[in-house]
Amino acid sequence: MKKNMGSADRIIRVILAVIFGALYFTGTVSGVLGTVLLILGVVFLITALVRFCPLYTIVGLKTCK
Repeated sequence: MKKNMGSADRIIRVILAVIFGALYFTGTVSGVLGTVLLILGVVFLITALVRFCPLYTIVGLKTCK
């Protein structure tokens, strides 16, 4: 896997993952929407850590230098 994610994109994904997790674990968002947000947050966190987004590859996007 070649890196295709820049620093700004990674920071935004981590912030969103933390927000989604906080919304779920505080009970602000629950049910199906809460579960979807939690899964999306985990995906955002994993892609930010490995600096690779499979969707970017499909679309042909690259945010790193």
